[in-house]
Amino acid sequence: MTSIQEMFDVKEQLSKNLNIPHVLALPKIQKIVINAGIGKQKEDNKAIEKIKKDMALLSGQMPVVNNAKKAIASFKIREGMPVGLTVTLRKEKMREFYDRLVNIAMPRIKDFRGFSRKSFDGRGNITIGIKDHIIFPEISVENVENIFGFDITIATSAKDDTQGYELLKLMNFPFYN
Repeated sequence: MTSIQEMFDVKEQLSKNLNIPHVLALPKIQKIVINAGIGKQKEDNKAIEKIKKDMALLSGQMPVVNNAKKAIASFKIREGMPVGLTVTLRKEKMREFYDRLVNIAMPRIKDFRGFSRKSFDGRGNITIGIKDHIIFPEISVENVENIFGFDITIATSAKDDTQGYELLKLMNFPFYN
């Protein structure tokens, strides 16, 4: 297993692969955003607090509660009701989370083969979905009442998907094609 600094220090190889001579023009990871929907627990404040606590454990900082901007009767959502949680990670916490995600959590996913290159958005950012939050070692399975899933968006400074793919591939992100 490589250290966090070694994993993020891929400038020389990335410069060769993308044929970009200037170091400041190379793509890098700017932030990691973790989003979790509350779903059926939207009216249960204890469940929301437990999800909030678990997200704080795995991200290293408290999540922000996102409230509904308008009422949607078919989903039984009123304006101002909590609908999700968000955490934005930057700098050192981002590096630590990325290291735990790639080296510890992803190998614990059942039947995991990697992520598709089609998960990129056209601008070098990738969004992946995690079904079970218990793949992270910080979460003890004995204390978990509700297993929830969340999305992880890795925002890069890449100009297109090819640059983003090369960056993440050099940083040991698992792709299957």
